Amino acid sequence: MVKRLRISPSGAAFLCARSVVTAAARLSPNADLVATDLACQRGEHLIFTRLSFRLPQGGALVLTGPNGSGKTSLLRLLVGLIAPAAGRLAWGAMPVADDLAEHRARLHYVADRDGVKPELTPRETLIFWAALRGREVRRDAPMLADALRGFALEAVADWPCRWLSAGQRRRLSLARLLMIPAPLWLLDEPFGALDDDNRMRLEQVIATHRAAGGRVILATHIRAEIRDATGIGLDAFAPRHGDADDE
Repeated sequence: MVKRLRISPSGAAFLCARSVVTAAARLSPNADLVATDLACQRGEHLIFTRLSFRLPQGGALVLTGPNGSGKTSLLRLLVGLIAPAAGRLAWGAMPVADDLAEHRARLHYVADRDGVKPELTPRETLIFWAALRGREVRRDAPMLADALRGFALEAVADWPCRWLSAGQRRRLSLARLLMIPAPLWLLDEPFGALDDDNRMRLEQVIATHRAAGGRVILATHIRAEIRDATGIGLDAFAPRHGDADDE
């Protein structure tokens, strides 16, 4: 069941002041991800504005909307790849902009493109991705076997990725979620190219992550069974006449 998010009545966007918090508060995996009056700009045009939400432990947001409504742009903003045109994004009391490296260390971002090198095998790809997160993983490591098994990739684990189908490449891209724990998952069209069995597999992986206190934000145009998720329709946050930079 999806609950609709209420649009914030506030029309004012603001820039955040640097918060003084303890190291424990900054690093706490229990903190909420809090967005307040976010706006996103592409070129000279606002894509969305006045977007606010709070994502607690175990929470899920499902982003929907037509092409161009800002689903991917919002995910990139939440990763820190682009800056908000206005508003505030914080992890608990700590503004994300104060330490982007720390923020990115607490999340997994799976983009709509798989990012799979054709000459590597799935096993080598997961080892490579773990190394990017600062973890050295052996070829026979249990965590690697679990990640491959979690997305039914054992049979093709040592094939060159150029042999994989689109669905297998997508499952490989998602398997990184199971390699290195991260409290926040940001997923762009994660169900694309997946058949019914593997959509159900991903839904179960997401449910397990949330049951352990993890959070997930996903953009999708495919109906998914994400229990007790909050739905955000990005078209509801399109700029209105009179918004800044809306011409």
